Amino acid sequence: MGIFDRAKEALSGHSEQVEAVIDRAGDFLDEKTEGKYAEQVDQGQQMAKEKLSDTTADEPERPA
Repeated sequence: MGIFDRAKEALSGHSEQVEAVIDRAGDFLDEKTEGKYAEQVDQGQQMAKEKLSDTTADEPERPA
């Protein structure tokens, strides 16, 4: 089992929490760089969320 397989397994079922962490990390970077790289940070956040959705696409929906 490779490192990416282990990461997918760890993220399984926690996509909402991971997205929140991605948002907070982006906000932190924007704050520390005083928004100088806001566009690049936003792009990175979007890419991370897309990768997350790719890895959780096989995840079954949880009942409400």
